[in-house]
Amino acid sequence: MNGKIYFLEIIIKTARVLFERLKLKGFGIGFLKIIIKTARILIERLKLKDVEYWNSRFDHFARFGARFTGRPLAFNAAMLVILAWIISGPLFGFSDTWQLIINTATTVVTFLMVFLIQHTQNRDTEALQIKMDELIRVIEGANNTLLDLEELEEQELSELRNQYVELARLAREKLAKKSATK
Repeated sequence: MNGKIYFLEIIIKTARVLFERLKLKGFGIGFLKIIIKTARILIERLKLKDVEYWNSRFDHFARFGARFTGRPLAFNAAMLVILAWIISGPLFGFSDTWQLIINTATTVVTFLMVFLIQHTQNRDTEALQIKMDELIRVIEGANNTLLDLEELEEQELSELRNQYVELARLAREKLAKKSATK
């Protein structure tokens, strides 16, 4: 069974137990009903739509978000928001609530941007790696064992790095000898 569906089914069971044991009334009962209904809807959507669909949707959203936030317009919009916040300071007496608004907003935006940036970075790195692998593959005489370096352990990478450092040193020595004989 899909892990997400299992998790949502646990949420439904927990909500039902809380509902039965606590004998909630009013707001509490409405809240639990909303949780149960939301979990059921999510289960149905997860069963109907495959994970690739949701990954694709997130990918499109992340690329759009990264493109938009990386433009001068987004920076200018952020500056306007901060300017409006600063100007509104005297109106609110520079209160704790006034400060809390910008702190909360920046924290939420930063938190969400971390995921968007990380997703975009992972995707770009993967695409670059595939391109590099293709270049290594098609160049005659290239060392094809380098195609999957990103999958190696730290120790193996260190050993390969030392080999290439040694090759570079030997090449410099050879070049220096050629220069000295001319």
